[in-house]
Amino acid sequence: MRVNLKVWRQPGPHARGEFKTYATPDLNPDMSFLEMLDVVNDELTLKGEEPIAFAHDCREGICGTCSLVINGKPHGPHRAVASCQTYVRSFKDGETITIEPFRAKPFPVIRDLVTDRTAFDRIMSVGGYVSVRTGAAPDANSIPISKIDSDRAMDAAQCIGCGACVAACKNASAMLFVSAKVGHLGLLPQGQPERYRRVLAMVNAMDDEGFGNCTVTGSCAAVCPKEINLDFITRMNRDYLVALVQEGVGRKGAKEGAGG
Repeated sequence: MRVNLKVWRQPGPHARGEFKTYATPDLNPDMSFLEMLDVVNDELTLKGEEPIAFAHDCREGICGTCSLVINGKPHGPHRAVASCQTYVRSFKDGETITIEPFRAKPFPVIRDLVTDRTAFDRIMSVGGYVSVRTGAAPDANSIPISKIDSDRAMDAAQCIGCGACVAACKNASAMLFVSAKVGHLGLLPQGQPERYRRVLAMVNAMDDEGFGNCTVTGSCAAVCPKEINLDFITRMNRDYLVALVQEGVGRKGAKEGAGG
């Protein structure tokens, strides 16, 4: 089968971009979407043209690197898959497929389909970790955790930080990503000492990066390749309110102590 690709081409972060259309050679329907791009790039290279730049790494739906908007939907037409898990057979013979980078101000385009998502790394750096000593595996196994909490922590920990939630949101909100990272640590005993400091720091960092507000349209959860649900946003909002109260009480106590 053959398809036509309408691809966003942009030579650099400050250059003007445009869509260009490419006809593919014969494709195996069982090729992944990224394998199809490899084939098209081989053709372009043979013609002496610049290959299409796109990000990829594991190609197994684990790393979150292969972030593409395919026909207007982050990662393509199917639920709970990354771009690398979308296959040529998902499209019709002769169909025109539009491919764009993730569109969000905090994710500037580097080149073609590659965006800079280090904003997520900076959010993680202020609180997405546990700094207390947790010991070795036997120590962790000796801490009783309810099945409900452990399952929910694992659900949140599945987030691969791809940014599809941001790309799908009309406000470019990163609430689903941040709530998953806050949630999987906040649900475990090892994450409790920093629970409220963590949520304050990460939410503030998210705002500083320029991500928009959440208006709970659910578009983020609809495109998440790991099906992170909106419950984690609710949980994070609760923790954030508690953190604000604690911070206010702490500041009041400090002032009273200084005055005494």
